[in-house]
Amino acid sequence: MQDTGARAPVIPDEDDARLESLGYRPQLNRVLGLFSNFSVAFTYLSPMVGIFSLFALGLGTGGPAYIWLTWIPVAGMLLVALVFGELASHYPVAGALYQYSKYTVGRKFGWFVGWFYGIALLVTVASVDTGVVPYVTALGHLWLGWNFNPASHTVLLVVTLVLLALQTGLNTIGARVMGRVAQFGVYVEILGTFGIAVVLAIHGFHHGPGYLTSTLNVQQATANPLGLNFHGSWIGAALIAVLAPVYIFYGFESAGDISEETKDAGRQVPRAMRLALIWGGIASFVLTAALLLSMPTGAGAANLTIQNGGIPFLLSQLPHWMQDVMLGLIIFAFFSCGSAVQGAGSRLAFSYARDGALPGSKWISAISERFKTPANALFGGALVTVVFIGLEFASPTRDVKIWFITYPANTNVLVSLVSFGVSGIYLSFLLTVIGSMIARRRGWIPAGKFTLGRWAWPVSIVAVAYLILMLVNVVLPSGQSSGRAYFNLNWITLLVMAVVTVAGIIVFLAAHRGREIGAHLTDAGVPGRPDPVAQPDLVTQPDPVAPSAAPREDGEVR
Repeated sequence: MQDTGARAPVIPDEDDARLESLGYRPQLNRVLGLFSNFSVAFTYLSPMVGIFSLFALGLGTGGPAYIWLTWIPVAGMLLVALVFGELASHYPVAGALYQYSKYTVGRKFGWFVGWFYGIALLVTVASVDTGVVPYVTALGHLWLGWNFNPASHTVLLVVTLVLLALQTGLNTIGARVMGRVAQFGVYVEILGTFGIAVVLAIHGFHHGPGYLTSTLNVQQATANPLGLNFHGSWIGAALIAVLAPVYIFYGFESAGDISEETKDAGRQVPRAMRLALIWGGIASFVLTAALLLSMPTGAGAANLTIQNGGIPFLLSQLPHWMQDVMLGLIIFAFFSCGSAVQGAGSRLAFSYARDGALPGSKWISAISERFKTPANALFGGALVTVVFIGLEFASPTRDVKIWFITYPANTNVLVSLVSFGVSGIYLSFLLTVIGSMIARRRGWIPAGKFTLGRWAWPVSIVAVAYLILMLVNVVLPSGQSSGRAYFNLNWITLLVMAVVTVAGIIVFLAAHRGREIGAHLTDAGVPGRPDPVAQPDLVTQPDPVAPSAAPREDGEVR
């Protein structure tokens, strides 16, 4: 065949073209499909980790009926996911919430939204990695005969450092590896939720479906297994019990953090967010129902279950080999959850640094030439996580008075930060949704492949209402004897939020007040933004992606 010299035309990558239109040179490998993107979001949300950590709180404050509260945060966050999906489709850029808020309102607003979100991510990695230690020591005892004390500082430090090193190494090797770990994590979550439910059902439930509507009278102090007194009001108890699922249903937004490594990000990221929430809700409901129906019979069922260790007590009725398998699944669920959170956090740090918005931005924004991952951001984030893990060892031996606030004795500092892992998330979510409403009020018209159309305002308003109500419920100072003290130590959560805010102001000033961010505010689709930059010519470039540039999914909610 004669070679005519003709070559097939090169079709530019639409995702990379959109990225360049926003002022960024593509640097990361775009290798993740829908399932990989979904897997990262789903393993961050991790029904297994959430339920194994919070089952006792839900049962002890709401009784078996607390299971129905699961759908409140699922529904509320699904509305938030719809708003985020519209933003992610229009701004498919690594850094997600920081980038969305930067473009919709301005550089200062976006910087602080990302700051609250980023600190919450780092706290989450530390809490997840330290939370797996009891399961690792238990498995070591069963398989290898080791008798390590999970409360030992040395054991905790060694296990978490090894875990963190593995997570950092795998995340550094490449986005494809990160996706594979997350995909395997999804299979583990399926076995650990639906699989356990099936096994417990085969072994035999002790109750019928009607048991899931009972409260076991936990609203009365005399019957409450946690020693709480709700004065006979199950509504008051439910306000605390709902926190168990509230602490589970976030993490879906991490699908947006890895947008620059996702194919057809404008379409697939919004879809992955919704799917992570929907399947997370179904898996959580099924596993929780199976555990509740497996509880022993009798009036003191909740007391007996919680006093004997909660879920491990319920699973002790299974064959020993199956318990061993379950320990392995739980450990990997914690591992993949921490890996997903770390991966999302590193992309956020890279996104900040690429904008020159952090001290040491040049080093943080460096990309591994071999693996095309933000290796320095991963390493730096791991070091900060080690600092947070070290706070596990800081535990005052007596009550500490801080103005009118009392820090309780024998409570390690990391526990006091865990609540910020949720309150910081809810605060950043709230500010991001409000930012989208401000932009829309100024005339912003989303031009991505997924838009809400005429549903945008109703969805946004209800999402804001949900976020405000739950944020208040999470941080409300209600005393050390309240069920909120499970994580929220009275005024301590608000104190931590104040400290994080002050620290953010210091870092923001050290980063020259984020002035360099203005050079990247190149989307002209948000009229009336007052803040961004001292060089107007940098914000007047036309947005190359017009609303008609690609098919859109107006009002899509599937």
